[in-house]
Amino acid sequence: MIIFAKKLYVSLTCQKTSHNFTKIAFKPLHTNLFNIVLISFFLTIGCGNLYSQEIKNKKKPLPAVKQTDKENTAITDTIKLDTVKAKKTFLDGKVRYKAKDYAKIDQKKKLITLYNEAELYYKDVELKSGIIVLNYEKDEVYAGRIKDSAGVLTQYPNFKQGSSEVQPDSIRFNFKTKKALIYNSRTKQGELNIKASVTKKENDSVYFLKGARITTAQDIDNPEYYFQTSRIKFVPGKKIVAGLTQLVIADVPTPLALPYGFFPLSKEKSVSGIIIPSYNDSNTRGFSLQNGGYYFALSDNYDLTVLGDYYTNGSYAMRFESAYAKRYKYRGNVNIRFENLINSERGYPDYSKQNIYNIQWSHSKDTKSNPNSTFSASVNMGSSKYFKQSINQANIGSNLNNTLSSSISYNKTFNTIPGSRISLSATHSQNTQTEDIIMTLPSLQGSIDRVYPFVGKNGVKKGLIKNINLQYNVSGKNYFKTKDSLFFKPQMFDDAQLGLQQTIPLSTNFKIFKYFSAGASTTYQETWVNKTIQKEYDPAAGQTISKTVNGFDAFRTYNFSTNLGTTIYGTFNFGADKKIQSIRHVMRPSITYAYTPSFEKYYDTYAVDASGRITSEYTRFENGLYGAPGKENSNIVGFALSNTFEAKVRDSDSTKTEPKKIMLLNNLNFSTSYNFNADGKSTFGWQPVLVSGGTQFFDNKMNMNFGATLDPYAIDNGGNKIDKFNIDNGGSLFRMTSANVTVNYSFTNKGTGKEKEKNTQSQRNGGRNDDLFGTNTDLNDSRNSQFANEPERDDVITEFFNSKVPWDMTLAYSLTYSNVKRENTISGNSIMISINTDLTPKWKAGVSTGYDFVQKGVTFTQFRFERDLLSWRMAFNWQPLGTNSNWNFFIGIKSGMLSDIKWNKRSVSNR
Repeated sequence: MIIFAKKLYVSLTCQKTSHNFTKIAFKPLHTNLFNIVLISFFLTIGCGNLYSQEIKNKKKPLPAVKQTDKENTAITDTIKLDTVKAKKTFLDGKVRYKAKDYAKIDQKKKLITLYNEAELYYKDVELKSGIIVLNYEKDEVYAGRIKDSAGVLTQYPNFKQGSSEVQPDSIRFNFKTKKALIYNSRTKQGELNIKASVTKKENDSVYFLKGARITTAQDIDNPEYYFQTSRIKFVPGKKIVAGLTQLVIADVPTPLALPYGFFPLSKEKSVSGIIIPSYNDSNTRGFSLQNGGYYFALSDNYDLTVLGDYYTNGSYAMRFESAYAKRYKYRGNVNIRFENLINSERGYPDYSKQNIYNIQWSHSKDTKSNPNSTFSASVNMGSSKYFKQSINQANIGSNLNNTLSSSISYNKTFNTIPGSRISLSATHSQNTQTEDIIMTLPSLQGSIDRVYPFVGKNGVKKGLIKNINLQYNVSGKNYFKTKDSLFFKPQMFDDAQLGLQQTIPLSTNFKIFKYFSAGASTTYQETWVNKTIQKEYDPAAGQTISKTVNGFDAFRTYNFSTNLGTTIYGTFNFGADKKIQSIRHVMRPSITYAYTPSFEKYYDTYAVDASGRITSEYTRFENGLYGAPGKENSNIVGFALSNTFEAKVRDSDSTKTEPKKIMLLNNLNFSTSYNFNADGKSTFGWQPVLVSGGTQFFDNKMNMNFGATLDPYAIDNGGNKIDKFNIDNGGSLFRMTSANVTVNYSFTNKGTGKEKEKNTQSQRNGGRNDDLFGTNTDLNDSRNSQFANEPERDDVITEFFNSKVPWDMTLAYSLTYSNVKRENTISGNSIMISINTDLTPKWKAGVSTGYDFVQKGVTFTQFRFERDLLSWRMAFNWQPLGTNSNWNFFIGIKSGMLSDIKWNKRSVSNR
């Protein structure tokens, strides 16, 4: 019996690393016993051969035998291996993924689908989205949004590779080619936000964008302004090159367009670039371009800004500003400003020309770098008329400064026994009214710590003898006194004075009757100078002639002093049930005695007339750096009394059991002295009583200081002091010759957590740290805006109207009374006030003004307005009074990268 069967294919898989498959085909067979057994035998041998291929044959194979046939016969194996190799996938790294709803794997389509809060991590690629589909056969990934229950698209993709991050609507990325296709991408590069309808990622460093907008606004989907361009080549961290670029404000295209746009990008904090000048005009100097120049980002440690102004009448100005810093070492800045001012035109009667300059340098050293040495600098020097005549708007708030001062110092401490230290410094003080300049270049200070030669082995310093100590101090200076016009000219150095003074004080202190502290000291001084004077009488001229003698000279002096003081406590109790429970009064009286002998040996005489009958005495050390030795004995006793008053009051908070301490008077001081050697003509026995004090009110927000001078002697009809007490002349015990009081009040409703920003540039210019004299804001540099670094708040409008309108105020009042010669006048009486407020969350306003009651006029007045336009800033400053009256309007982008996009308009200046 013959049975026919359908054609059958059986596939047997062998476990080999090559993943080959062996296929055996069976044809219809006759069903007799012999054939069945034969087929079973062959099948068994076939399977055995397949599996035996995995086992290495330990025996040496037989050598191959050469075919002697000339006929080329092909030998084919009846069992063929599969020649189709499996495709190796590109994903050779570890893939990590997760999703909130599900992660589905389709082996047939080679797909992994992640849904809802999906995340995928592969090498340096991080992808988060609503839905992610990974095709590991094509090495591609797709990510997109999903709809929530209300049908709103949510969970936008966030694609991050290395330092680049993109937030599109959807993205398709190929892991093998590194290319991507991105739709409605949103990315941030430094201060720039970029959105494009279609983005093609060519490789890791080049992107091509279509239909893009560039802005610094925080809301990239609804920006208040942007630069619209049709195509962009974007190199992350380096540059953006755009085609036709047009400025769009509030979705309204403006006529401001460029054929191409270039936006430099850098991972550094700043990049070099041109600073676009602003246009202005003047009655006396013509048209001008101001504040144009170049910013050099030289390195991470220092930079340089070069700015200049040019006027059509020939006036110009240059400014060099540099900031430098090295972490844990030092930091500082240098400003050099020069202006060549020409008024009117040559040939006109009001024509004038002058050069003014100003140099500022501040430097501070980190104490961590070397605790044994410090170096600091605060320099503000230049022309006395610089701030009054400067044509730069930034100096408007400093034109009332009357002094310029500088100090450069280096201090070194030596860890010796006893310890020692040395200090080198240079100082400068300049009066801008009189144009007098006083300068020390350099000044030396050195000292050796106190030495206790009689202290015991246990180191206890107690008693008169064991407390005896001495030390050594040295001071030297090279002193200049000159005028502004002679500053750093040869005559200034010819008039220099050089001197050095060495001092050895010897002192001790001890207790008397347990409650009194006593001290005694004596001091030896030796003074060296390089210049002295010589006086002679010239009969022909009929006057005394003083000559300067160059050469080394010295004098030596010594003195003795002692003091005695104690502390007295007084308490006045009013009861625990009273509002004021007690008042505490602390008195610290002290008495001092100082004696200095006469040093007549340093005095000479010269004849006044030819007969020599009238002579005058003088010392060749007159007008020296460290004074001159005294001719008369100095025998003076001094009295001082200091007082403080504080009270304990019941706290308004009923939960607190302890009373609250408040200060009534921080200090109330009285001091005077008596000279035993007074002659009653040029000198008087009792010196005026000096009274000074100060206190604080309203939780230390108001500071009040006062002072007075009380003279016990009377004056004659000519206003000259006479040796007669005022009370014996029909007057009171004391005659008040002068008095003053100052009040400063600063308060705000913004809370104690927000301190008012100090006017640091005004301080560098020699002015106040507040804005009573106005601010020095440079309207051409948007980085100075107080809005520049403020973070955006979502509920700022609601927060504003749910609270009080924020404001701060600074009030200063000064009163001076003079009555030296019975003039009985108020020599000074003025009030100054500065108010700043936030009218709305985006509007800020401020005013600085004052009134002089003596001169009967308004002092310097400035009105300030500023508007936060999100990515933009608008400011308006107005000084309506005085010779410097002007106004200034500015609007520009706050970003430092795009700060050249601005418009500045100023009033016509007469300066």
